[in-house]
Amino acid sequence: MDLSTVIHSLQSALMPLITFFVLLIFTMIRGRRATTSLILGLYFALLISLKFPYYEKVYSVTHSLFSNAIASMILFVLFTAVSSLLMDRLLFYRIDEATFGGFGKKVLLALFATILVMAYSYHVLPITNLINPGPSAGFLFASPDYFFWWLLVPLVGLFFI
Repeated sequence: MDLSTVIHSLQSALMPLITFFVLLIFTMIRGRRATTSLILGLYFALLISLKFPYYEKVYSVTHSLFSNAIASMILFVLFTAVSSLLMDRLLFYRIDEATFGGFGKKVLLALFATILVMAYSYHVLPITNLINPGPSAGFLFASPDYFFWWLLVPLVGLFFI
């Protein structure tokens, strides 16, 4: 492989890699409990956003400020933040380990959160309208037939962690 092939491969996988490393840093700083709360909050945010009845009102109010895609992403982040805070309060307290303690589990949690974010960016949120995640991410996450399975992977993974 020559250097241009390696660079092209990295560019096509840039969004999933950046997402993974940001979530890994979040997990290293905040701990496994916070990332577990975030993953569960993403699931609840999906449920809330699918049946949120006031999107048109929000779009009419924010239309002059920014696009509908950005408004729906801001709402989803708000739903995720509130749901994650709720999950954080409901989860039983554990003794948090050191930053690099339980590193394998932290990597898995960051991977599960990345899977959810990437699956949501293709099927729930209009992120792919604003940012092109690349053909490799599209190959993995764009198919509507696999969305259910991408939603199931983090839940099964949480069960075993």
